[in-house]
Amino acid sequence: MGMTAVSYQEHREKAPKSVNCMVVTCSDSRTKETDKTGKLVIELLKKNSHQVLAYHVVKDEAKEIQKVIESAAKDRRFQAVILNGGTGLTKRDTTVEVLEKLLEKKLDGFGEIFRALGFQEIGSPAMLSRATAGVYQGKAIFSLPGSEDAARLAMERLILPELGHIIFLIGQD
Repeated sequence: MGMTAVSYQEHREKAPKSVNCMVVTCSDSRTKETDKTGKLVIELLKKNSHQVLAYHVVKDEAKEIQKVIESAAKDRRFQAVILNGGTGLTKRDTTVEVLEKLLEKKLDGFGEIFRALGFQEIGSPAMLSRATAGVYQGKAIFSLPGSEDAARLAMERLILPELGHIIFLIGQD
């Protein structure tokens, strides 16, 4: 694996306890008023001492999704962007295609473990998620399904336990 238990523990101790985040919902049908998944992500981040500095609902359009990610990348305040929606198989699901063009480093384990955990909970439909994560211009980017249950699983089991650690590693030379 390349990381000893000691170095992992040292990283955890040096990692920021609070990360500045942008939350983005990619949906043609949801608004800020009806976006339960985006609100859940925000609530879980705040409950775990992270800051949500911006929240957007954008259409499931590649150009809009790319524009909001690039605006976060240019803004030094943000350390992480957590998107939800647009990870399925319909023609309108374009979040993953945008990220495949932008991400400089992919965090393959995120999607792999997310789908494995999902399989334990819902069985074979878990393979239909294209949830992904990686690094773009020094920011951690996570792309979650639009389902509340899926977002809760990703946040509680994967993102929240490692968010500070990921930000610490991104900042290393």
